[in-house]
Amino acid sequence: MNKYFERLRPFMEKAMALQTALTLFEWDNETGAPKEAGEYTSKVIGTLSDEYYKTYINDDVKSLLDKLTSKREQETLSDTEKAIVNEIVKIDKQLRPVPQEEYKEFSTLTAKSTAVWAKAKADNDYKKFSPVLEEIVEYQKKFTRYRKHGRQKLYDILLNDYEPGFNMEMLDIFFEKIKKELVPFIKEVEKKMDQVEKSYEYSIYPVEKQKEFCSWISSYMGFNFNRGIISESAHPFTTNLHNHDVRYTNHYEEKGIEDSIFSAIHETGHALYELGVKDEFTLTPVGTGTSMGMHESQSRFWENVIGKSEEFWTPIYGRLVDLFPEQLKNTKLKDFVKGINKSKPSLIRTQSDELTYPLHILVRYEVEKAIIEKGVDVKSLPKLWNEKYKEYLGVEPENDGEGILQDIHWATGEFGYFPSYALGSAVAAQIYYYMKSVMPLEDYLKEGNLLPIREFLKEKVHQYGKSKTTNEILKEMTGEEFNADYYIKYLKEKYQKIYNL
Repeated sequence: MNKYFERLRPFMEKAMALQTALTLFEWDNETGAPKEAGEYTSKVIGTLSDEYYKTYINDDVKSLLDKLTSKREQETLSDTEKAIVNEIVKIDKQLRPVPQEEYKEFSTLTAKSTAVWAKAKADNDYKKFSPVLEEIVEYQKKFTRYRKHGRQKLYDILLNDYEPGFNMEMLDIFFEKIKKELVPFIKEVEKKMDQVEKSYEYSIYPVEKQKEFCSWISSYMGFNFNRGIISESAHPFTTNLHNHDVRYTNHYEEKGIEDSIFSAIHETGHALYELGVKDEFTLTPVGTGTSMGMHESQSRFWENVIGKSEEFWTPIYGRLVDLFPEQLKNTKLKDFVKGINKSKPSLIRTQSDELTYPLHILVRYEVEKAIIEKGVDVKSLPKLWNEKYKEYLGVEPENDGEGILQDIHWATGEFGYFPSYALGSAVAAQIYYYMKSVMPLEDYLKEGNLLPIREFLKEKVHQYGKSKTTNEILKEMTGEEFNADYYIKYLKEKYQKIYNL
């Protein structure tokens, strides 16, 4: 037992307790806090964030980290202790260059900016949000300048917060491949999109029955209701206090069934990742997913690769029909599967199909680069956004609500997050091809036996938390690091089959 690690432990435990409290406030803000609570709650969040900062950023912790990262002390640490120390070092590098008062101000600002964003979105009025967004952007630029080393690009620093080991150079290559391979392919699919009908989606589906099915499908996938709960919010999301308290939300509308079902599958994929982290990482900085890209790979693997396959629905479609006999009486399984995979360029990222989804992320990636690297005026963003939607997807928003204001991420200061969604889809495809080579994946799905799939992902991905990087996990599992070619292959094979191309 290393004496320096034991001295570090109380600081870590206090920081994790504060982080847990902050997570609960964030959960409450999204799921049930009174509308007028925001301004006052944001002050509490600012104080807790300030305490979190001070818990890690002080001379005692710095001295302990200096000792624990020395070669001599590293040799005495267990693998778990090394992983924890490495993660606290990352936190130190992220926070220490930022003045404490500015960190508190930023935390307070983002705690109340979501309410401003929500009002602006409801009113379809970007001008109501842009002053707050300007403040957030200036803070992010200032913070990244504090953290910058040498000729490091500011946006690379932000990207690395969500996707360690990735940068603009790598992502430019990735998105260029998407532009080159998928934009013309999508145009070919567009010519035949009328081949696929989904009349079932225009029926009315009682919300209570939707909730019943969504809860059941989460359980079917392996969600543990003794360690997790489901609530409601305007925008579905997953969070965790630790691996024994994992929560997700869904959103329900009477018209249509797809959004709630696939949000449930998507968020359950996230939740399974958090539930699968091994207990020795519980209540440590390592006790969560390794990156947002790997996290999205798990949610999108379940939502799209598994959840939109005919094999997945073969044993369970009858249950859905039993709940909604009138709405689905004329929809056979094969027609339903084709319907849920229908591709059509659209305006809203969260409602887009699997094929066009990466183009929504491409737009956001290019807009974020323009903001952070080129200094584009925040006031002019709606015009830039609309132009890129027209260029890549051939559609143009009629108002700010279905355009620049559709996502919450910038209101919470999460610049650099969006590319992880597309990376996650690509990682999911890479994992899929490997899984097919080592197990009878389709047979398990047709049998309704999801346990081998879930256990495989827990063993190869989930259990490690943040102790391994995305590329380390992929290399150990598949024999190679991230390779976007699998993603292009997967999408083309799938949609060539659906549209008889």
